[in-house]
Amino acid sequence: MESIKTIYRIGHGPSSSHTMGPRKASLIFLEKFPDAPKYRVTLYGSLAATGIGHLTDVAILTVFKDAGKPIELIWKPTEFLPRHPNALLYEALSDNNEVLLAWHAYSIGGGAVVDDDNSITTETVECYPFANMAEILKYCNSNGLSFWETVERYDDSDIWDYLATVWQTMQDSIERGLENEGVLPGSLKLPRKAVSYSVKANGYKGTLRKRAMLFAYALAVAEENAAGGLIVTAPTCGSCGVIPSVLYYLKMEHKFSDTKILRALAAAGLIGAIVKQNASISGAEVGCQGEIGTACAMASGAISQLFGGTIFQVEYSAEMGLEHHLGLTCDPVAGLVQIPCIERNAFAAARALNHNAYAMLGDGRHRISFDTVVATMRKTGHDLPKIYRETSEGGLACYSGMADDI
Repeated sequence: MESIKTIYRIGHGPSSSHTMGPRKASLIFLEKFPDAPKYRVTLYGSLAATGIGHLTDVAILTVFKDAGKPIELIWKPTEFLPRHPNALLYEALSDNNEVLLAWHAYSIGGGAVVDDDNSITTETVECYPFANMAEILKYCNSNGLSFWETVERYDDSDIWDYLATVWQTMQDSIERGLENEGVLPGSLKLPRKAVSYSVKANGYKGTLRKRAMLFAYALAVAEENAAGGLIVTAPTCGSCGVIPSVLYYLKMEHKFSDTKILRALAAAGLIGAIVKQNASISGAEVGCQGEIGTACAMASGAISQLFGGTIFQVEYSAEMGLEHHLGLTCDPVAGLVQIPCIERNAFAAARALNHNAYAMLGDGRHRISFDTVVATMRKTGHDLPKIYRETSEGGLACYSGMADDI
């Protein structure tokens, strides 16, 4: 498995697969062939279907504009390439529109990009000798290690510095989101809610106040992402509010130190890396179960890590986080990462707290393993009709005109 750095990428929203990935692919192609008179980029499938709402065009055009290169975009939302639903064809053109160089790129989720040679265009290489959760549990149990200690042994030498930057960026996105007000960009004209939720929360007491603040934290990050703000994929932009909100909530309410939170981030990153290795974190490939489901699994495991759970309780908590999101569709209204995406971040954060409590009440033994759920999620995602996998052609997305009826 790759470094958990591939799970936590710092960048601007609203979409890791539709914004961060295409931007990275554009930079790579320009580096491959920087001297062409002009360029053409064709977007296929899901990437084309919701590209405008996800600011894919802005991400690509900005790269070529900054380089002073003419660029033409072509959209083919009904044409899907075999490798992945999020496909791009980059072409370097002569003055007479002859193709000088062509390159296919695929945005596979979390900001990662691959090409037809299956070359992963990230800065990291595989550093974990494990294929799944079962192997990690066996290793940890045999050596008396926790998940975060396994990360410390196998990941990049600067992993703690990297996670410290990740955690600071997460906190910054919450604090910005709790200050910023107004309407989110896009056709829905959706007003931000994080500020009002946090204000109202302070008027409550006890459990209701705590839950309202958790919601406010999750909304803050998800709204920052929807506005194109700087966030951390965890594991994607669309699900970026779950882990930050949970960890910030535990820091505020239970006074966990930053050191312990970084260890929880490490454990969560390992969980996310397993899903990415054996299934997918791309909404275009497996639906929202791969995004919010994985984020909830990561957050659930992180909480159990913080509260002193055994490796088996951490695994159980993560298993529930993914299992109970199986079949979740990805059908963003108007192609925007807003409805139902923003609310899903808040509810997944709340569910993660419940998964931890449930796992900690037991001894960690359960019938369905995390690996089984990951395999099931992958098959379920592939069985879903494509209209429920981020194309905005089915489900809630069919009601994109509902605001006009109010």
